Amino acid sequence: MKLEEFTRNNAPKSGTETFQLENGKLLDIAVDGSVMVKAGSMVGYDGDLSFTGKSSAEGGITGFLKQKATGEGAPVMNVEGTGHLYVADQGKDIQLIELDADETVTVNGNDILAFESSVEYSIGMIDSISGSSSGGLTNVYLEGPGYIAITTHGEPIVLTPPVRTDPSATVAWSGVSPGTHVNSSLSDMIGTSSDERRQLDFTGEEGFVVVQPFEERQPGQ
Repeated sequence: MKLEEFTRNNAPKSGTETFQLENGKLLDIAVDGSVMVKAGSMVGYDGDLSFTGKSSAEGGITGFLKQKATGEGAPVMNVEGTGHLYVADQGKDIQLIELDADETVTVNGNDILAFESSVEYSIGMIDSISGSSSGGLTNVYLEGPGYIAITTHGEPIVLTPPVRTDPSATVAWSGVSPGTHVNSSLSDMIGTSSDERRQLDFTGEEGFVVVQPFEERQPGQ
């Protein structure tokens, strides 16, 4: 492939959407005001953009915004200005979802990539699995209207309750709240603890749960 052909074939796409996929793993956000993105997800940008987050002891942006009510954090930062922002997350697949007014979805903190400023959000944690081998589950509650971008390892599957899922493979859910379940029959084998003993338990007949074909460890595991 000639250099000119390479640059032409891989140039940013033209379009008018605020959120536009350049490919399945790279998101182009046309910023005109503000947008929330996962800290560390920026791979490039043009225009006049500023990034706001919390500085770590080592310097730089960690982007952990705190919710005062819970004290828990999720790795997101605010980007303001005008320009194009390109974001990705370790080669994971990007799924774009448009939320109508009053539509809601809760996303695992590991799997949130970006959302428009029109989307209301709050941050929480499923305390009942904190400190377990699954490492707890920090999540971001999102309410439309507006676009959100989440990431998955591979193509996800959408399940309907009642269903139990591995916390490390659970990406998002809507219209249902999870409880927790410990399956004692999945006992330790050959001296190794099985994370699958601790499960999220979605009951009822409404809503859905998004699961990926990959067990993603929480930070610190």
